[in-house]
Amino acid sequence: MDIYTGIDVVENKRIKKAIDKFGDRFLGRIFQKNEVEYCSSLAGKIPCLAARFAVKEAFVKAFYQATGIILPYRAVEVRGKRGKPAEIFLHPPNDRAREALSRIRYTFSLSHEKSYSVAIVVIYTV
Repeated sequence: MDIYTGIDVVENKRIKKAIDKFGDRFLGRIFQKNEVEYCSSLAGKIPCLAARFAVKEAFVKAFYQATGIILPYRAVEVRGKRGKPAEIFLHPPNDRAREALSRIRYTFSLSHEKSYSVAIVVIYTV
């Protein structure tokens, strides 16, 4: 078994600035519709989106180390579950990525505080 890690920290105001400047264009390029809807239903919309951005970046980093494949951010969906840990759902963009995903397992953690959001992803091969 091989282990690969990815970590990312995001300043929440960076995500707010991107939304203010690019709006739905930014949201649509980075997030799945479910992610935007879930975060928009919360009082802390920006930290929620920033944490998901951090998960996507951390997953992309770890996945590239494990497979040599760069995933688009939209291929990594973080689904919120009120009162329970979030889950990752993957949308492989092609057969090569789909096949690589079948050979890995992963775990992750995300968190956000007033100004920052952070995530770590650990991928291990099976």
